[in-house]
Amino acid sequence: MNPVFLKLGPLEIRYYGLMYAIAFVFAIHFAKKEAKDFDLTEDFVDNYAMVSIISGLLGARLYYVLFNMDYYLYKPLEILAVWHGGLAIHGAILGGLVGTFIYSRLYKTNVWNLTDLAAPYLLFGQTIGRFGNFMNGEVHGVPTFTPLSVIFSNNKFYEWYEIYLKLPLMEKMNFKELVPWGIVFPPNSPAGDEFPNLALHPAMLYEMVLNFFAFLSLIYLKKTKKLNKGILSFIYIIEYSLIRVFVSFFRAEDLMIGGFRAPHLISIILITWSLIMIFILNKKKVEG
Repeated sequence: MNPVFLKLGPLEIRYYGLMYAIAFVFAIHFAKKEAKDFDLTEDFVDNYAMVSIISGLLGARLYYVLFNMDYYLYKPLEILAVWHGGLAIHGAILGGLVGTFIYSRLYKTNVWNLTDLAAPYLLFGQTIGRFGNFMNGEVHGVPTFTPLSVIFSNNKFYEWYEIYLKLPLMEKMNFKELVPWGIVFPPNSPAGDEFPNLALHPAMLYEMVLNFFAFLSLIYLKKTKKLNKGILSFIYIIEYSLIRVFVSFFRAEDLMIGGFRAPHLISIILITWSLIMIFILNKKKVEG
């Protein structure tokens, strides 16, 4: 695997950027086709898309920086170096929501019209974006011989892995592959550098597949069910939060809050909030 899709002299087109460019074009095209169903114009959708992308990127970076303040306090200029990595999807969701609320208030439109329109295509972007992560060899999982008791514990993997590295070779051979689909990443990738020549859980592909099915479920609900405004948006939050909880067990480098994985805590908060909001929105008469 190679992060570069095409190189023409000094110009490089990378899979990660290409995937999100494809997602953006796809989302804008289909969102504009649905604009009238949400009492919006195509020009309004174009402008909203730019606002949500910018606010989402700002939120993704701010979230990551806040959870790594020890590093960025000593290297503040690195905050601007987004090409070195450091974008968090939960931050992107929260930043996109803030941008959406502000935009809806400025132009006096129903905020749920915007979020319901965007939710399925956001999941599509997350789906193909994980393929970009795969080509970069990042957002990777732990080695496939990691015991399940370690995988499903909080912040115990690296403690176990340090002990594993010190074991004699014969004892290491006692740890068998738990799944046959582990992937060995090249040495010039984050995954390959951290775990050279070891088969890893392709955590980014786990999420890619789950995101795709969640995307299909949202499209199905949008096309076949009469939901109150806003409910589709909160179903998206619940579905993605559940996916993130599951995939985070297999990831090697999640952000942490105390001794807990940050995605787990944030997901629990978002799921709770979403269930409350769905209950409130469902009390209203279904809107025509």
